[in-house]
Amino acid sequence: MTENRTPSNGRFCDGEHLIAAFSGDPAGPTLIVVGSLHGNESAGAVALSEMAENVATIQDSLKGRVYFLAGNTRALSRGVRFVDADLNRHWTPGNMSGSSANLSEDIELAEIVQQLDGILITAMDEVFVLDLHSTSADGLHFATVGDTLRNRAFAQKFPVTILLGIEEQLEGTMLEYLNNAGAVTLGFEGGQHESDRTVENHKAMVWLAMFNAGIIGASAIPDLDKYREHLATGEYDSHIFEIRIRHAISNNDSFRMQPGFKNFDPIHRGDLLGNDKSGPVTATESGVIMMPLYQTLGEDGFFIGREISPFWLWLSGLLRRLGIQKMIHILPGVSRVPGDPSTLNVNTAVARLFPLQVFHLLGFRRRRWDGNKLTVSRRKHDTTGPFKWKGEANG
Repeated sequence: MTENRTPSNGRFCDGEHLIAAFSGDPAGPTLIVVGSLHGNESAGAVALSEMAENVATIQDSLKGRVYFLAGNTRALSRGVRFVDADLNRHWTPGNMSGSSANLSEDIELAEIVQQLDGILITAMDEVFVLDLHSTSADGLHFATVGDTLRNRAFAQKFPVTILLGIEEQLEGTMLEYLNNAGAVTLGFEGGQHESDRTVENHKAMVWLAMFNAGIIGASAIPDLDKYREHLATGEYDSHIFEIRIRHAISNNDSFRMQPGFKNFDPIHRGDLLGNDKSGPVTATESGVIMMPLYQTLGEDGFFIGREISPFWLWLSGLLRRLGIQKMIHILPGVSRVPGDPSTLNVNTAVARLFPLQVFHLLGFRRRRWDGNKLTVSRRKHDTTGPFKWKGEANG
């Protein structure tokens, strides 16, 4: 089955989210690729549209299903980041309830969820989701990963730098919603918004995703090695960084980033990074700058990351496989939230030996600080997923 709804004139139409769908073996893995959740990041949807015809020629070789979706179609057709609200911060329980449809992004959300639900409920094997983005600043492309062991294992199959923890700094992202639904999720920042190379980076990433998900064999992708070489940068290949700081902004802040920063540029504590209505904005710790804001819309001025030692990644995997995360609530100063065993309250005045990084090792993400009280939640589907139904569709 092949379905392609990309307009012949190349313009993406409001509400038309399905770019193309391909089905080889319906009992195999599923790959969902979403491009342009932000309408000013057109490279993702353009790349999927341009790829669709080539994927159709190898459909008989597919060992699973592939879906290409356009994200915020109304913003995309207008060339703006969003119409009323950021669609990639919109996947919250309140918005997901469907009780309101006053915003353009409420409509977009309902349309995309309808598409996704139809795909997920018929999945018979693992589901993978790739979310294609771009940045206003130039610099290296990279992958973003919610830190489950399943997500991490998938991400490490790609020859790209990996960024952990960004979802901890943001609420209401599509990938967090799908990760909680049981999918293996991966974000990809393909490069600068207007660069032709960004489109090519996205294409290479999608071809590799089909291969790494087990949906297509190497023999059906003659340029597989070229795609790997295209994405490899040589500088931070396969290195893993963790987001440490997010500088959140609002329209009232009048924030302006200092010119010239690129992704992964090293910075030091005290460096001038920008200015707002209160004066200079400086780095609160040393590391690398990520996604500096050089566009008019956005809620993130910049992020600061730091490289993670391979030893800590190995230790994290070992501890989780041993199930240590299931016992940490018995430690002094740590208690479960009533009715939610995956969420913990940590009294840091008592549990001084258990900083946030310890909980990161065990697969927890920070939810909020309140004085000495830290609330953390364990990510769902860390080691196993719900979609393997041995040939019978879920539902």
